[in-house]
Amino acid sequence: MEPVRKKEKPNPMQTANFCSKLFFCWLNSLFLIGYKRKLEEDDMYNVLPEHTSERLGEELQWYWDKEIQRAQKEARKPHLSKAIIYCYWKFYSVLGLFTFIEETLKVVQPIFLGKIINYFEAYDPSNSVAMTYAYINATALSLCTLALAIVHHLYFYHVTLAGMKLRVAICHMIYKKALRLSNAAMGQTTIGQIVNLLSNDVNKFDQATVFLHFVWAGPLQAIAVTVLLWIEIGPSCLAGMAVLVVLIPLQTCFGRLFTSLRSKTAAFTDSRIRIMNEVISGMRIIKMYAWEESFADLVSSIRRQEIAMILRSSYLRGMNLASFFAAGKIIVFVTFTTYVLLGNVITASRVFVAVSLYGAVRITVTLFFPSAIETVSEAIISIQRIKNFLMLDEISKPSLHPKNKKDKDHLVHVQDLTCYWNKTLETPTVQNISCIVRPGELLAVIGPVGAGKSSLLSAILGELPKVSGFVDIRGRIGYVSQQPWVFSGTVRSNILFGKEYVRERYEKVLRACALKKDIQRLEDGDLTMIGDRGVTLSGGQRARVNLARAVYQDADIYLLDDPLSAVDAEVGRHLFEKCISQVLHKKICILVTHQLQYLGVAKQILILKEGQVIGKGTYSELLQSGVDFASLLKQNGEDQLSVPDTPLGKPRSRTFSQSSLWSMDSSVHSQADGVVDHVLTEPILTALPEESRAKGTIGFKVYKKYFSAGANYIVIVIFLLLGVLAQVSYVLQDWWLSYWANEQEKLNITTNGNGTDMEVQSLDLNLYLGVYAGLTLATFVFGVIRSILAFQMLIGAAQSLHNQMFQALLKAPVLFFDRNPIGRILNRFSKDIGQLDTLLPFTFLDFMQILLQIFGVVSVAIAVIPWILIPLTLLAIAFIFLRQFFLETSRDIKRLESTTRSPVFSHLSSSLQGLWTVRAFKAEKRFQDLFDAHQDLHSESWFLFLTTSRWFAVRLDAICAIFVVVVAFGAVLLANRLDAGQVGLALSYAITLMGTFQWGVRQSAEVENLMISAERVLEYTQLEKEARWVSQKRPPVDWPSQGVIVFENVSFTYSLDGPLVLKHLTTLIRSKEKVGIVGRTGAGKSSLISALFRLAEPKGRIWIDNILTSELGLHDLRKKMSIIPQEPVLFTGTMRKNLDPFSEHTDEELWNALEEVQLKETIRDLPDKMETQLAESGSNFSVGQRQLVCLARAILRKTRILIIDEATANVDPRTVLRLGMLPSRPL
Repeated sequence: MEPVRKKEKPNPMQTANFCSKLFFCWLNSLFLIGYKRKLEEDDMYNVLPEHTSERLGEELQWYWDKEIQRAQKEARKPHLSKAIIYCYWKFYSVLGLFTFIEETLKVVQPIFLGKIINYFEAYDPSNSVAMTYAYINATALSLCTLALAIVHHLYFYHVTLAGMKLRVAICHMIYKKALRLSNAAMGQTTIGQIVNLLSNDVNKFDQATVFLHFVWAGPLQAIAVTVLLWIEIGPSCLAGMAVLVVLIPLQTCFGRLFTSLRSKTAAFTDSRIRIMNEVISGMRIIKMYAWEESFADLVSSIRRQEIAMILRSSYLRGMNLASFFAAGKIIVFVTFTTYVLLGNVITASRVFVAVSLYGAVRITVTLFFPSAIETVSEAIISIQRIKNFLMLDEISKPSLHPKNKKDKDHLVHVQDLTCYWNKTLETPTVQNISCIVRPGELLAVIGPVGAGKSSLLSAILGELPKVSGFVDIRGRIGYVSQQPWVFSGTVRSNILFGKEYVRERYEKVLRACALKKDIQRLEDGDLTMIGDRGVTLSGGQRARVNLARAVYQDADIYLLDDPLSAVDAEVGRHLFEKCISQVLHKKICILVTHQLQYLGVAKQILILKEGQVIGKGTYSELLQSGVDFASLLKQNGEDQLSVPDTPLGKPRSRTFSQSSLWSMDSSVHSQADGVVDHVLTEPILTALPEESRAKGTIGFKVYKKYFSAGANYIVIVIFLLLGVLAQVSYVLQDWWLSYWANEQEKLNITTNGNGTDMEVQSLDLNLYLGVYAGLTLATFVFGVIRSILAFQMLIGAAQSLHNQMFQALLKAPVLFFDRNPIGRILNRFSKDIGQLDTLLPFTFLDFMQILLQIFGVVSVAIAVIPWILIPLTLLAIAFIFLRQFFLETSRDIKRLESTTRSPVFSHLSSSLQGLWTVRAFKAEKRFQDLFDAHQDLHSESWFLFLTTSRWFAVRLDAICAIFVVVVAFGAVLLANRLDAGQVGLALSYAITLMGTFQWGVRQSAEVENLMISAERVLEYTQLEKEARWVSQKRPPVDWPSQGVIVFENVSFTYSLDGPLVLKHLTTLIRSKEKVGIVGRTGAGKSSLISALFRLAEPKGRIWIDNILTSELGLHDLRKKMSIIPQEPVLFTGTMRKNLDPFSEHTDEELWNALEEVQLKETIRDLPDKMETQLAESGSNFSVGQRQLVCLARAILRKTRILIIDEATANVDPRTVLRLGMLPSRPL
């Protein structure tokens, strides 16, 4: 795999001084760069040494291993959470101190506020001592505010960092585990599921660490506030606290409900992503079979269930937000209603001290505390899911003896070996197999499909656990898988596979594997990038690269799993003579093959059938003994059936390769004349296009499309109105209290405490309390309706955009899937849709609430002290400049974070698909290092994302603190013009602005960042489309009745700018004819099929039964032809679902089809028969059996035109012979 290349850029934080670290000044230079131009990967600072993936991962792994040992001693189940606690408790508990200081400051602040208001209540211009005290209190209030600004952000920076460290460590462990999974464990999990652990589950740690400390800080602060309130307003405070106490269990209850919904949602998301993974991988076959609509139904039914769950949990979140919005008002309302009804008199200082104290405790108790419970309970579920994965079975490798100096000591000794893939089956996969192979010997293993040939190699590799017998391996193993596996990287890195480049040896390997000419024809030679799943190479080329990789490793023992089936006869002979017989002649070679013409060269031959040895010996011995072998051999001379030219895809992947997309005739040196007619096929993409990364702000168009996807304009207007109404009633409620306190004060002054007037005041009570109650109720009701409507609207938008994107994807041409790696497309369906489902609606609603709140606060402040407008205008200008300056950089960092995340997933799925090869070559360490490098690159962008947002927040809060200072000192200076109620309202509002403003601006940036996901999804809704599925011109129902195909001057290219792969082809295929299409690797055989199926639009004309195919809809055309692909594509689900995905056939028809392809016995012997579950990509069946399932599927379609694209490459000659008779029967 390609190393991660990036310029080294030391992290300035390492050398920053205390002040620079406190205010994040070390980031200034990065912001200047970001302001001037778009940031690139090279601008990111190196990850700090203590944050590297390897260091963090290995540290946590050590604690986890300890925990497993401890659990075994104590005979209990291990707990991943214990390992996490042991690993991080010291660092994390220090952060508790920050929480304590911050919460103390929040409680002390209102005391100084009360003292300032007291000064106004007892205002006496002549009292200079009181005035001095007022200035001291104003100073204390200002200092509190400034200290809060700094402590808060230091705390948040460190906890988010803790979240990142935990996430990186867990990802390292998940990948490490994935490389060690046994095959039984691979059956219990899927690539989609592991990707989901890595994309969604680990993200829960980022959120949980932020709030965790509030689990203890919340209750502690509540007690402190109760004591202060008791001193201020006596027992009435208990009424307000009672409301708070009721809110906590209510929130906890919400949290529990939310958790259960979350785990149900995760299950639906898992299965949706798994199906999406299969759909994207198998898109070629889905298109050729015209199955798009049925897969669309499948995905949309799961998506509907997922959305139903998301909606329910979102309504809960909406109620939560609304209760948070109104909780403060309800608490204050209950407190002062009780206070007044108990016969007390309201004063401004009491009102606003109480309001501020409740404000401080309310955020902690109704937001942070429940968030802590919610995120921690989510994290616990994720930890449980990750623990279950980490506890899966690992592979137990056979003891490989270290390499001996002497070649003669190398050995493969198998004695009475019996193995099961599946313990529930009665018959073992391989039974009582014995053989000894020494250096210089070639053992050929032959037998029909499903005989256990590949399983024998798996057992030698240690992938298939043995039940009895023993395997003794001495020497290093080189393994060539049946389905060639290539990874994203250059051709050279695929062959070197981590070994040093030695030119002479490298050239020798290229010649032996017939790759020399192919590489000369590639645009960048062997430095050409191979795309994800090897789409840039033809099947034959992938097979030879796969072989070259093993040969270059210079191992002692070679396990070759049918490497010759994927190339044509000429190349096959070259590989056998030059590579297997010459280069590897001193090595131990075990060759699984169907090419019987080479058996004469083998030292010994093993014939397998149903997992048992039915013949063993040399070629001549077996001929004499007259085993069933003879019938296998008869076709050898007369009827060379096995002349395949393209391979099956990679192990465990369900891809359908772009087979002759990039292929040339192979470099065969044994040609007599050496002159070959070159067929130029398309060197499609020497390097894959990078993932697009939009630039600049998110346009208004994106917002418009996003909102209109969820609701029409009337609903949007109603929503905005509701928002404004909720905010107006919110502000009026506070204003009414202030007005009440002032009226009361006037009353107190006029009556001077006369008892008769107190009666008058109590008559007033009904009016004041009535209005107060009405405003409180309005605040709550409008808040709830607004929240629910917002979620309804925005989740509707996510649902609608997902459907549009999926529809666009189904209609995209095949070229799109060849050009984009699975990980990239899957990222839009997992990460981006995940953001639209949960994070964006919540963040948007939060932002809107805060924005309206800020407007409310500012309007009140201006109404009370008009001159505040002067500093406010200056602050507003500073804000706008800061936000613009910040967003230029932040947006690029967020986009870099998205694009550096994709390679982590691509690397994971690629490694899992080539898992056997990686393990056979002992390359786990290198792949782990590469994963760590990808992770570190992502950590660089994530670390910048964290620190830049703190840089911004500290500056915003500093500006807000200045605003509080101005208001406090301004009020004291203008003491003679203001009354206590006004000062209380203005100051308490200015203090609330402190956290709120900063959070609001950050949320606005966050909304914009999250809208990148909407933009990425919208980008995929506009993909280039194929022709229409159904056109106005429909063919007759019985078309094609004859099946006559005419190609008239047909030229074909895969992309508009690519070279022609077919040139001016004219030919006629008559009714009921069986036509074989032959040609060298890359001659355009598969391209001919692509043209017939219109996978890209051909030039020229193709007629089927006198109807021009280009005039038909794609579905009308494709449904009338059947294809058996080169690579068997099976989907997770039952055998029945794979044969008949849409339940169109009877059981009898299904069994008949299986009988035709000789699989009836095999399936009938399985415990669940037709309901047997296939593992991901059908990996619990052999490649040959998977091929036969595809054949049965094609037979069931009963079409006039059947196209077999090298489908028998992995099937033994005898089965091929029987299947050869199939097309002659009526289909």
